[in-house]
Amino acid sequence: MSEPILEPDLPIVDPHHHFWDRPAALIAALPPPTHGFDRVMRRVPRYLLDELLADMRSGHNVKATVYMECGSMYRSRGPAAMRPVGETEFVNGLAAMTASGLYGDVLACAGIVGHADCTLGGAVSDVLQAHVAAGGGRFRGIRQAASSDPDKGVLGPLARQEGGLYLSPKFREGFAELAPLGLSFDAWMLEPQLPDLIDLAKAFPDTQIVLDHVGTPLGIASYEGRREERFPVWKANIQALSDLPNLAVKVGGLAMVFPGFASFMSDPPASPEALAAEWKPYVETCIEAFGADRCMFESNFPVDIGSCDYDVLWNAFKVLAKGCSADEKTALFSGTASRIYRLDL
Repeated sequence: MSEPILEPDLPIVDPHHHFWDRPAALIAALPPPTHGFDRVMRRVPRYLLDELLADMRSGHNVKATVYMECGSMYRSRGPAAMRPVGETEFVNGLAAMTASGLYGDVLACAGIVGHADCTLGGAVSDVLQAHVAAGGGRFRGIRQAASSDPDKGVLGPLARQEGGLYLSPKFREGFAELAPLGLSFDAWMLEPQLPDLIDLAKAFPDTQIVLDHVGTPLGIASYEGRREERFPVWKANIQALSDLPNLAVKVGGLAMVFPGFASFMSDPPASPEALAAEWKPYVETCIEAFGADRCMFESNFPVDIGSCDYDVLWNAFKVLAKGCSADEKTALFSGTASRIYRLDL
């Protein structure tokens, strides 16, 4: 990036990134990419602590991060329900490395969000407690994606389930185990599914829920050319979600393939100003509806590298926040994430 870093001293807590390592042999064995998500995975086969630290040091004042589950480093043995605990064990080890101070004044993975299958019902409590034990005081909650669409071309390789997960009685039986343990829930779903989250949040007012990626607006496959047409539907659901005090929203993920913006895989890559112009209606709607104290900018790296580098992404967010007050910027860039994920920074 040749442009200067905007507001380089502004503290940032990045509340959403992943780690993975896909060996070259595995990538080579994959079929040719047919979806934008496939193309990103091939572009970034490895993203571990070295890569994250390089991004954190790329110019912005990123002080800490929250790790978000992505099916990485599951245990290869033992009960299937417990295998996701391996991801927490793995990430906690990397978090401990940065907590040593050897890598500077940063805390990578100060909070960890893992995966557990709530359709186990009450039995998921054992999995949750195993995550807490493995997290070394850093485990904060789980994510169980509900993303689904009748058009399998929307999600491509991520089309793994049918709709209605968050409405399922068995899922809700397991979901009820979160609040007693003080754990939060991250929800990843697609824009047409947002009413399911409204229903879930109303049913569990004592559980902190975080909506990922502004609810993932769609503009590809059967939704191509329809993103603006569906914007009022998305906006109405966002406003309904904002009425529920146990909801917060991650403002980001718009650099993924799913919204179908022109910036995705563009050559040359889009500037921060161009990205901000594309994302502005969604970002401004979320901040207006939820308030800065329930919104947090997220990198979603390395997935969002499909549209921009890490430094460009945070510059784009700073362009979007230009008119915000100092207190609002603090909330958007670090305060909300620190509070929601209970970070001790």
